[in-house]
Amino acid sequence: MANHHILDSQGVDISHNDSWHALTTDTLPDGIASIDLTLLELLQRQEKPDVLVPLADLLDGSGALATGLVKEVYELIVQHSSRIGLWVTADTDTNALAALSELLLKQDLIVIHVPKFADGRNFSFAQTLRQIGYQGEIRVAGAFGRDQIAYLLRVGVDSFVLNEHDLQSDFNIS
Repeated sequence: MANHHILDSQGVDISHNDSWHALTTDTLPDGIASIDLTLLELLQRQEKPDVLVPLADLLDGSGALATGLVKEVYELIVQHSSRIGLWVTADTDTNALAALSELLLKQDLIVIHVPKFADGRNFSFAQTLRQIGYQGEIRVAGAFGRDQIAYLLRVGVDSFVLNEHDLQSDFNIS
C-alpha cells in the first residue's frame, strides 16, 4: 500500500503509525491495509499483529455468522492477533449489520471498502455501525470522493485511505 495514505479525521497522515495487516484472500482489494499476510504466516509468527479479516468470509450463504470450521478458524485468528478488525465491502447488505452486532461490536477497526464511486452505501454502513453502538475506528477505503469526506465524518467515519494521486492533487506531498 505504498501508494496509499491513511488520513485521520483531522487530515493528518497516520500511515506510518498504522499496524494493521489484512488477511490475504482472493478478494482482497488494494488499499485495505499497508501489509497483508496469509493465514499460515499469521500462525507461524511469534508476535501477534493487528489483523483485518474479510467479513464476507465469516458469513454463511444466508448472511449469518458461519459456524463449524469457519468459526474455529476465526477463533484461531483471534488467538494469534493482538487486535482484530474486519473489512467489509459497501455492497454488503446493510440490514445484515444489525444481526451481526455482537461480532461487530468486538472489533477494534472496521474498514469499509467502496468498490464503485457511485455506491453511497458506505454512508449507511458507517451510520448503522454507530447506531448499533460500535465505538471502534471506522475507516473508508476505495472509490469514494474527497468531497464526501465531510459527510462521512458526520456519519461516524474516523479515517480514510487515499491513493497517492488523490493526495498529491490537493496537498502536493512528495
